[in-house]
Amino acid sequence: SLPELAERMRDIDIAMLSTHTENGQIASRPMSNNRDVDYDGDSFYFTFDQSRTVSDIRNNPKVTLAFQSDDTFYATVEGEAKLFTDQPTIQQHWQESLNEWFPDGPETEGVVMIQVNARRIKYWDGLAAGEVKL
Repeated sequence: SLPELAERMRDIDIAMLSTHTENGQIASRPMSNNRDVDYDGDSFYFTFDQSRTVSDIRNNPKVTLAFQSDDTFYATVEGEAKLFTDQPTIQQHWQESLNEWFPDGPETEGVVMIQVNARRIKYWDGLAAGEVKL
């Protein structure tokens, strides 16, 4: 079920976020979800406005997330990314652990929140596998 998948994904701090570059290549980078994964399939990440991640999403919002647990759980999320720079939205999803990368907290100049809205989640859990379409 989607709530069970969201719970499992929340327990995996680092996901690989893949975007499409301007020249059609795929670029991937590790991103912390800060344990902020909603039961509706949304997950939230933070970066800087001048990052390649942000420029890729502005050009093509279709992204993929890959999760791997310490045991036998794996998931891929196909979705659409939205970018937010407004303080109320950033504050709503801010976690204290982010201060390590953003020295002025949510007020750090150029901070951007990425919301990935899942469209399809494929998962593998040991010998079991499945798919949830949203």
